[in-house]
Amino acid sequence: MNYVSIPVAYMPLVDAAPLILAQEMGFAAAEGIALDLIAAPSWSSVRDMLAFGRVDAAHMLSPVPLAMGMGLGGVATEISSVSNLSINGNVIGVGTELKAKLDALGFSFDFHDPIAAAEALVQVSDGPISFGVPFPFSMHVELLRYWADGSALQKHGITIRTVPPPLMAQALAAGEVDAFCVGEPWGSVSVETGAGALLLPGKAIWSFAPEKTLAVRTNWAETEPDLLGRLMRAVWKAGRWLSDPAAHATASDLLSRKAYLDVSAELIDRALSGHLTITQEGDHRQIDGFVEFHSGAATFPWLSQARWIVERLHMANGGAALTDVQIAKIVRPDLHREHLAKLRCDLPGASAKVEGAILSSMAVASAYGQITLQPDGFFDGQIFDPEAKFPPKK
Repeated sequence: MNYVSIPVAYMPLVDAAPLILAQEMGFAAAEGIALDLIAAPSWSSVRDMLAFGRVDAAHMLSPVPLAMGMGLGGVATEISSVSNLSINGNVIGVGTELKAKLDALGFSFDFHDPIAAAEALVQVSDGPISFGVPFPFSMHVELLRYWADGSALQKHGITIRTVPPPLMAQALAAGEVDAFCVGEPWGSVSVETGAGALLLPGKAIWSFAPEKTLAVRTNWAETEPDLLGRLMRAVWKAGRWLSDPAAHATASDLLSRKAYLDVSAELIDRALSGHLTITQEGDHRQIDGFVEFHSGAATFPWLSQARWIVERLHMANGGAALTDVQIAKIVRPDLHREHLAKLRCDLPGASAKVEGAILSSMAVASAYGQITLQPDGFFDGQIFDPEAKFPPKK
């Protein structure tokens, strides 16, 4: 059979799994397509490859299409986010110098209390803490800034430096940054190489944060709707397959290949299972839902999440203050519903919700009445109503 080839850019991260496994496990072939997966050296490369037509789709940081629409970053091509590829999956870590000071302080590295972690960092730091992040417009930056705004770090201060994910452990070991926020497996690599320790999962800041998106050029989505639908369905099926713990061993082996992440399968399995080794001494923490590819309508591109990102980007960087209509031309729940309809998968009835209001699993109105959304709380107890925008701090 002749498959239609779709070139797709990605960064070597665990959360590229739905794209990689769509190809490797035959979900793409079942849709009559082949994914030509092209690894990129940096997130700016991913953006530019998509924007300038080198690829037709990309594994992309969820804020990037919105930042582009706001006029941030210098690339103006219209990009559409058609599905979430992953929820959560980041880790915040510290270098050996900060770890030693935290140990001397008696800090427990309990991995779930951002308030206590911030207070401990302030106690052992002489000045602003330098964090490595993969890209200026990313959930990594927004999670760090949100954490700093609502904790002892607000007055102490943080600085941000861009470091490609595969180089994060090296930058930490060289003292170029004090700490980091990065996607797996690169946080675990820093532990394995002795460069640092893990302090918090990104999930501890926002428990259901949209991390990566399946992004396409808007004109390609409009001119190739059939191919877009095939791509979206293949990726959705791969995410559903990944949601079964029985798939993790096979997925880890495939992702570990030199052509993809080129790290040990055991490091990848840590992220998929949520069973993380946080120190070189072997301390472990279990984080259920550390990264999600399917459960809780994980793939659905909520307009309320997009509005949260736009508000945060605008507060920090300026740029155009996008209207709801403009946001809905970038983040596309309409295309998500249209192209997944053939699968008869259950999708939310609404396209926006109050973010941070779900503190325990909650059934919601949907096409087939089978969706249970997962907790989406913020660490500081705030909620974000997309109609009211950001409320004043308590």
